[in-house]
Amino acid sequence: MRNITVSVDDETHRLARIRAAEMDTSVSALVREFLGNLARGQTSGTGTPRRETERERRSRMLDEVVADITADGGGLRMADNLPRDSLYERDALR
Repeated sequence: MRNITVSVDDETHRLARIRAAEMDTSVSALVREFLGNLARGQTSGTGTPRRETERERRSRMLDEVVADITADGGGLRMADNLPRDSLYERDALR
């Protein structure tokens, strides 16, 4: 890992430390994340997030849906199913 020295004015440093504390992280971690996103093309040079393409948006949404499904087991657990006897109790339905 390489070290980088960056100079900023006092007010920017103070505000960055406050923001980092609010996010329970460090200024160094914020800078590292920003530079990583910039290098991967996820952030424009001005610091604003790069607008994602339609394909990237769909891929991200699909990944989120799959993560949600797998997080709760996909609803395919046997314990979630009704027992056969309960399924055919017609008196309970009336």
